[in-house]
Amino acid sequence: MKTGEQAPRPAPSAQRALAQLRRTVDTAPGRLRMASAVLAVLVVAFGALTAWQVSGRAHAADQVVSHSQPLSQDAAEIYRSLADADTTAASGFLLAGDAPQALRDRYENDLATAARLLAQAAARTDAASDAQQWVAALNQQLPQYAGLVETARVNNRQGLPLGGAYLRYASHQMQDTMLPAAQRLVDAEARQLDGDYAEARSFPWAAIGLGVLALAALLWCQVQLLRRTNRVFNAGLVGATAAVLAAVLWLLASSLSARVDLADSRLHGAGPLRSLNAARIEALQSRAAENLDLVARGATDGYSKRWTAVTEMLSGPPAANGRSWARGSTLAQARQDAPRDADSALAQAQTLFTAWDSRHRAAATSNDGGDYEAALKTVIGTSGGSGTDTSDQAFNAMDQQLARAAVIEQAAFKASAQGVGGSLDTLAAGAGLLAVLAAVGVVVGLGRRLAEYR
Repeated sequence: MKTGEQAPRPAPSAQRALAQLRRTVDTAPGRLRMASAVLAVLVVAFGALTAWQVSGRAHAADQVVSHSQPLSQDAAEIYRSLADADTTAASGFLLAGDAPQALRDRYENDLATAARLLAQAAARTDAASDAQQWVAALNQQLPQYAGLVETARVNNRQGLPLGGAYLRYASHQMQDTMLPAAQRLVDAEARQLDGDYAEARSFPWAAIGLGVLALAALLWCQVQLLRRTNRVFNAGLVGATAAVLAAVLWLLASSLSARVDLADSRLHGAGPLRSLNAARIEALQSRAAENLDLVARGATDGYSKRWTAVTEMLSGPPAANGRSWARGSTLAQARQDAPRDADSALAQAQTLFTAWDSRHRAAATSNDGGDYEAALKTVIGTSGGSGTDTSDQAFNAMDQQLARAAVIEQAAFKASAQGVGGSLDTLAAGAGLLAVLAAVGVVVGLGRRLAEYR
């Protein structure tokens, strides 16, 4: 608009409406009607916003308990089952005809567990998600791996050297293709869990702010009525104020309680489980490297280097009295993060790792000295018993303690997170009901004042 030009005037109909509104507001009944409408809309909006925000957080909390955390744990179990299958296949290959049926059963159970969990993950993840991509890849590769291992066994039973080549090829597929895909699946599910945690723990600031605004408006209205009518209390407005105040306090208390419970479930459950799963995975990688080094019979030093690299991540570099257990090493971190109930299991796991490390060094010394049979006996033995005389027995005992710690941490997670979604759902319904009661109180309370002007 150019300087000096007048702004366009409202249409005559708009002018009449504005004039009528001014005349209405200028009267006491008009102001009461306007206040009644504004307050009723404000408290209903507060109830609706509270129900919407809290319901979203309740859904996210339910997702944490029933969907994202179980899927995250299943993804870790898929990785563990695949890595254990690779380790067990190598153990069975080394024992050949002396392999116990329990070892064969363990291998088949690992494959069955991985297949079952992959099927569950495929059914419970979004078709467009990153997780679905890795699930599909693993479902395709699992039968191929199993076929290569079976071919290696057939050749090995016939005494053909080609069996070792097939097993190394199968392990190469597992280590370089399948396990990286499984790790990406673990990472994708971990991101989903983190997102659900963040949403469930977010504070409903908008609802709190609107609730405080509604309380301020109700109090202001009552002060104005007191000044104009000299009546101290208006029952309807007092009831509405009490209802909104109760909803705001309930919202604050439940939101804080939910944040505390979810933080506790993460601190003592989901977080420690993530650290523990990393330790279990690295232990399996070390075990596979140890077995495959014997399968290779000196053809490569890659497996011995892999053992060294992974065990240093797991427990720290070697020290004069065993392992250094450097701060940040995976197993030490798992123990540091664990709840108190799981500390005993993880302490035993560290002791058993030391025994395993000692057996491995003894086997490596024998193998480097040309005594392959002594190395094989130290690593595998003949029966896979329950002692710790061999690497295999020490590893199995350690893995059992890690599994015991995982059960404890899973229980700690459920104890803290279970029920958070239900309490938030109750809050959403309750806040909506209180808001409706507050709106009724506003209409009834101001309606009585309006009746005095008739």
